[in-house]
Amino acid sequence: MSSSSSPVFKRAKIDGLPSSTKTIGTHSGTFQADEALGCWMLRQTPTYRNSPVVRSRDPAVLDTCDIVIDVGGVYDHDSLRYDHHQRDYDEKFTPKQNKDGTTSERCTKLSASGLVYRHHGKEVIKQYYPDLTEEMLNLAYEKMYNSFCEAIDAIDTGVEPIPGGLDPPVSLVYRDSTGLSARVSRCNPRWNEVDATTNQPPNPDERFEIASQMCGDDFMSVLSKIVEADLPARSIVEQAVNDRFECDASGEIIKLPSGGLPWKSEVYELEHQNKIEPLIKYVLYTDQAGMWRIQCVSVEGKAFENRLGLPKEWRGVRDQDLEKIAGIEGCTFCHAAGFIGGNKSYEGALEMARVALKKGGE
Repeated sequence: MSSSSSPVFKRAKIDGLPSSTKTIGTHSGTFQADEALGCWMLRQTPTYRNSPVVRSRDPAVLDTCDIVIDVGGVYDHDSLRYDHHQRDYDEKFTPKQNKDGTTSERCTKLSASGLVYRHHGKEVIKQYYPDLTEEMLNLAYEKMYNSFCEAIDAIDTGVEPIPGGLDPPVSLVYRDSTGLSARVSRCNPRWNEVDATTNQPPNPDERFEIASQMCGDDFMSVLSKIVEADLPARSIVEQAVNDRFECDASGEIIKLPSGGLPWKSEVYELEHQNKIEPLIKYVLYTDQAGMWRIQCVSVEGKAFENRLGLPKEWRGVRDQDLEKIAGIEGCTFCHAAGFIGGNKSYEGALEMARVALKKGGE
C-alpha cells in the first residue's frame, strides 16, 4: 500500500463541479439523521450534485422527484425509490467478519441512509478520493459502514445498544446524547419555538438543510480519517504484525516505527484475516517526545477492557519507584488504569512487555 504522502490519499476538491437540476424527494415533518445523511450523500454525486430537496408526503409531489428516500413505501433501486418502512422489508448490509473467519448477520436493517450508502456509497468515496485502488476503495467502504453508517441505521430502526434477554439483565450506566442522531433531532423546531427575527416558527426545511450539512461534516470527518490516516497506516501495522516473532518469541508483542498512527482497528482486522493466535497483547512505539510507550491492546468491541493489563503493582507508580518495583531500568510511568506505560528505551519497554506477559496481569 502507498505511503501516507501519496496523492492516492489526498482529498479532491469538488466544490466547483456543476450543480444538477434533478430533484431529491423525502418526507416532510420531523426529520431524522438517516434521510438528512442520505440526501447529503446523494448531493455529493455528479448526478445529484447540490440537487434541491423536496420534502413532502404527497405521492403526487414525490412522483415528480427523480429520486425519493425514506418515504413512499417502496424499495426499488431501478426506479430510484429507497424507503425502508415496508412490513416485509429486511435489507441488511453485507455480513460482518468474525474473529474466527466466519461471518454473522448485521444487527440492524438498512435505514434510508443505509440504502443510499449501499448503492451510492462507493461513488461518494470516489468523488473525494478518485485515485484509490479497487482494494482500498472496498476497504474504505466497509470501514465507513462499520464505524459510521451502521450506528445511524441501528438508531433509526430501533436496535438497542445492549441486547435483551441477558441474565442478569444489563442496563446502561449513562446515556450519551452527543451522537449525530441526537444532534440532528435537536435541529428540528421545538414545539414552542419562535424565531426572534420573524416572530414565526422556524422554517423546518431550512433546519433540515442545517442537519443535512451536519451529517455531511461528520461523514467527511470519519471518511478522511479512514482514507488519509488508517489506510496509509495499514501497511505499517501489517509489517509489524508479520514481524512480531522477531520482536518477541511469544508473538504477542509488536513494535511500530513511530507513535501517532492508528493501529487498533488494523490489528483486529489483520488478526481476523490471518487467523492469528495467540492474540497480540502489547504494542510498543515512541511518543512525540521520544519516550517509548507500551500500550495494551483492548478487548475487541470494548473501550476500556484490556486483553492483558500491566501488572497491578506497577499501576500509578512513576520513575525510580517504578524501576524498583518492576526491576527494569528506565521505567518512567504506568497509568493507574494499567493500560499504558513508558520507558526511556526500546529495550526497557520490551522488557516491561515481557515481564507483564509472564505475570499475566497480576
